[in-house]
Amino acid sequence: MLQEKYQQLQAIFKEMDRTLIAYSGGVDSALIAKVAQDVLGDRALAITAISPSLLPEELVEAEEQAASMGISHEIVETQEMENPNYTSNPINRCYFCKSELHDTLKPLAMERGYPYVVDGVNADDLRDYRPGIQAAKERGVRSPLAEVGFSKLEVRELSKQLGLAWWDKPAQPCLSSRFPYGEEITLEKLQRVGRAEIYLRKLGYRNLRVRSEGETARIELPAEKIQEFIMNTDLSQVVKAFHGYGFSYVTLDLEGYRSGKLNQVLGSLAIPVVEAVD
Repeated sequence: MLQEKYQQLQAIFKEMDRTLIAYSGGVDSALIAKVAQDVLGDRALAITAISPSLLPEELVEAEEQAASMGISHEIVETQEMENPNYTSNPINRCYFCKSELHDTLKPLAMERGYPYVVDGVNADDLRDYRPGIQAAKERGVRSPLAEVGFSKLEVRELSKQLGLAWWDKPAQPCLSSRFPYGEEITLEKLQRVGRAEIYLRKLGYRNLRVRSEGETARIELPAEKIQEFIMNTDLSQVVKAFHGYGFSYVTLDLEGYRSGKLNQVLGSLAIPVVEAVD
């Protein structure tokens, strides 16, 4: 079944002939970039968008991965932080982020002679609350993984089979996802969350989030890692470091890390959806 899906994925790129990939460096878009490069060679171009919501370390990894795959790779800047519809952090914040991304990529693709822009959305993403997917669809972006029906697990399995060293790389959505809906996003807040997560990564933790709510940092680690963290970490040093980043309070989420946790309150929120206007 996986090999059949792989062949279908290859067939999609053969039909496209030339394509531009919205490439974040995550396992999904990296698999798309790998298959596109294998099928199309120099007729595939990976573009990574940078903004304050992307960790510098993530850009470095994206560049290293692209180089190892041999795909042409370029960087563009996006300006979502200049859009109050984004920084006010409504529940459809991601719509405005992806609108900015693809309003940047689509003209570039047209200018360079790439008739298609593709992203790394997989079939599992379609079952989650992802308003950014709507923005991409409105701009004609294709999602080959979703079209073929690749689950996240299958993306990782195929990546492993193809020899991609990052097949088990943890998901790393933009830093804006660390804030509860309705709390304004600022450059300073993004930077302190980013620095805090880098600090914990250097302690050896890969799957984690530092959720920011007001002046409080809430550390999320996998449930099975919580006791290890408490027993083996100098907590006073963690608190000192986080205070240095600008947080007043530091807490540990005893429920443990779960991707998309902030979405669990969507049904009870009174935060309005910001309407997109032309």
